[in-house]
Amino acid sequence: MIGGMGVRRRTDPAEGRVAVGQWRDAAGDVPVAVRRTAVRFTLEELADVAPGRSVEVRVPPDGAVQAVEGPRHTRGTPPNVVETDPETWLGLATGMVAWDEAVRAGKVSASGERADLTAWLPLQATRRRA
Repeated sequence: MIGGMGVRRRTDPAEGRVAVGQWRDAAGDVPVAVRRTAVRFTLEELADVAPGRSVEVRVPPDGAVQAVEGPRHTRGTPPNVVETDPETWLGLATGMVAWDEAVRAGKVSASGERADLTAWLPLQATRRRA
């Protein structure tokens, strides 16, 4: 997991942006490696714009991150957890899916008082450049 101050990047930002663009342009029909790169990049972006360790964001099987300022979680089940599938996560990160819509549809499981990510989604780095 990554998160907190000084996010440790595992995904090259340029490669991440390309993967997100490929995912968006192909309406999600991309190779697993491209999807995984896009998910990991966007999780790293979330940890960068919302540094902290109070919310664990899980996107199985592609990645997880701790983000959002607040009490730090160290053991056991975190008090604030967001979990969703890769397609929904990328839709949220890119603004193609609204947070409330995904939660209502049961595509996002969000527990805990800090688990609402609407303040940070969609991620600026995933928006199309003119």
